[in-house]
Amino acid sequence: MGDYRGVSELQETPPAAPASPAGTSGQESSGEPPVKPVLSAGAAKRANASVIGMIIALVVSIAAFLPIVLMNPSPKTDGYRPNINVGSVAQNAAGVAGFTPAAPDTGDTFRANYARWESGTGSGVPTWEVGYLTPKESFIALVQTRQSNPTWLLQQVKSAPVTGTRSAGGREWELRDTGKGEKSMVLLDAIGSTVILTGPAQLDEFTALAAAVVKDLESGSRTPGGSASPGSTPGATVSPSATPSP
Repeated sequence: MGDYRGVSELQETPPAAPASPAGTSGQESSGEPPVKPVLSAGAAKRANASVIGMIIALVVSIAAFLPIVLMNPSPKTDGYRPNINVGSVAQNAAGVAGFTPAAPDTGDTFRANYARWESGTGSGVPTWEVGYLTPKESFIALVQTRQSNPTWLLQQVKSAPVTGTRSAGGREWELRDTGKGEKSMVLLDAIGSTVILTGPAQLDEFTALAAAVVKDLESGSRTPGGSASPGSTPGATVSPSATPSP
């Protein structure tokens, strides 16, 4: 019979603790928050000193350049205005025009921003054209030809009807008004040619320019079809506009 009093060689082993998941620390598995690094007082002081230094340098730079900017203000100008010698261009155009191109002496009141001879390729009517900036910062265009016709004339005055006459330079000019700001003064018999002034300027400016045109044409300073003055360049009949013409 077996001995039931003997001790069994098999003993129970306690269960092993479960392994922590891969990639987790013991602190996380225990629920404790991670430890955050804290700057020392010296390191924080040095960081603040760097920022303050940058701000001071920027302020000093601005203070150094500010007096230079204030002592050199931007120039106050009315913009670039071309220096067009209307008389010189008119003399060159006279040889091909067959009439006396108007080049009124307006002093410093009216300033030309273009003067040119147009051969009339598109319209069939060759013209002498000058653009004037008025004293009140408006604009008047001068167009002159000896081949005017009713259709061309209506195009130049934008189909404006005749609303009256206006005396300028001792001559009676037709006054045409569109009623939309644009108006025209027309001199049909201007020493063998037709002269039209058109633009949005006021009537007193139209009258002043028209009087100067009549005075120039009646002065006889240039003969129709005459040659250019000595020293001028033949064929140089166009003075390009430095600014776009209206």
